[in-house]
Amino acid sequence: MHEIPAVSRRTLMGGALASGAVVAGLGAPASAAPAAAPDAPTADGAPPRRRGQKSMVDVPFDEYRTVRVALIGLGNRGHGMASGWAAVPGCTVTAVCDIRADRARRTADRLVAEGRPRPAEYGGSADAYARMLRRDDIDLVYIATPWEFHYEQGRAALLAGKHALVELPVATELHELWDLVDTSERTRRHLFLSENCNYGRNELAMLKMAHDGLFGEITNGHGGYLHDLRALLFSDTYYTDSWRRLWHTRSTASFYAMHGLGPIAAAMDINRGDRLTTLRATATEPKGLADYRERFVPKSHPSWKETYINGDLVTCLIDTAQGRVIRAEHDVSSPRPYSRINSLAGSRGIFEDYAGVTSASGGRVYIEPDHSGHTWRAFDAYRKEFDHWLWLKIGDDAANNGGHGGMDYVLQWRMVQQMRAGLVPDMDVYDAAAWCSPVPLSVKSLAAGGRPVAVPDFTRGSWVNHRTGLDSRPSEMPPVP
Repeated sequence: MHEIPAVSRRTLMGGALASGAVVAGLGAPASAAPAAAPDAPTADGAPPRRRGQKSMVDVPFDEYRTVRVALIGLGNRGHGMASGWAAVPGCTVTAVCDIRADRARRTADRLVAEGRPRPAEYGGSADAYARMLRRDDIDLVYIATPWEFHYEQGRAALLAGKHALVELPVATELHELWDLVDTSERTRRHLFLSENCNYGRNELAMLKMAHDGLFGEITNGHGGYLHDLRALLFSDTYYTDSWRRLWHTRSTASFYAMHGLGPIAAAMDINRGDRLTTLRATATEPKGLADYRERFVPKSHPSWKETYINGDLVTCLIDTAQGRVIRAEHDVSSPRPYSRINSLAGSRGIFEDYAGVTSASGGRVYIEPDHSGHTWRAFDAYRKEFDHWLWLKIGDDAANNGGHGGMDYVLQWRMVQQMRAGLVPDMDVYDAAAWCSPVPLSVKSLAAGGRPVAVPDFTRGSWVNHRTGLDSRPSEMPPVP
């Protein structure tokens, strides 16, 4: 179909790689950056590690014969993911928890109806999850509560000796992100952002194409979360206690751009040879929610006591150490079709996703020397050629067991497989912190009139070393005992 340029993947990925700052020779990784001396500040001002605290970069899981998962938060997302966990070979749901005890019972009943063992149920109080975490039959905690509880519950899971998979965002404040990094390093337990979009079929094919050099030298990417949620935000039943709408009354911030940012960051090898360095944000006026309320919400509704301050479209321009630019957007308040944008561009081509009915895959592409004439081409043939091994292996199972086009199940299957096989995880706490940092950093930049603000180096220098991430090699799920 095309001819891959005869140039190394890592040369194309960035200037420091080409100059040898990261790779001493073709395929020869440079030695790891020296660890910071105990209690010594790092060059970019990152807080020092405590004595004895060590990086979690490239730390593999212990091997688990069976992965025992506990769930915290059983609303729409948590309840919906329960069946997927139970369907993964070698995984069992041992406990479920929600402050509303009836939700824990509902999820347990569903698993029993599907032929699974009944999990222990916790609920009825705000500290029910803490009681659940005292159990010794939990290896991984999946957290799907409202955003304001993610940091506290993720940290508690680590301190209880469990690994944690936390829905977006893992935390909303910079000091919380740093504390999750440090707590992971001290407890030697992994914490991950539950970024299912990084396991999307198009996103993984795009990553493989980037790493094989098809786009040339990557210069920029564009991702976001553009989703008309107005009807759901004003629903009295979808978001319990209207928690998500209330965030729009508290701050002007890019609350949820990770779905678009994560895949672009992975394709650019962020934290694996490049890193995010500065962020500057812009925001439109907050018009969408108030306008929708005026037209469709009765005056007796409690939302009429609220004032919305978050901009309809919040855009973050993020620079990287290798000179690339990422545009990350968030808009849930405007009438528009759904899109995560998912676009990557370089010196030899560009990919754009969610571009209408261009192809069965939903994407379009233009790559030299395959294409000419300034005309978009369908992505289908490229996706077939660069389909990630995970989709080739479990795509049918994903279609039958997972939401969001199957990527939920791919995430769940891969998490369990890595734990059971004792592998290094595809994503880690440093990715979680970097991808969620635009939440507090956008607030900071907007408060400063849109001026650039520094993005912390959560790896404390380890980002300069290339390492495998989502571009993993094929591996097997261990046999179920």
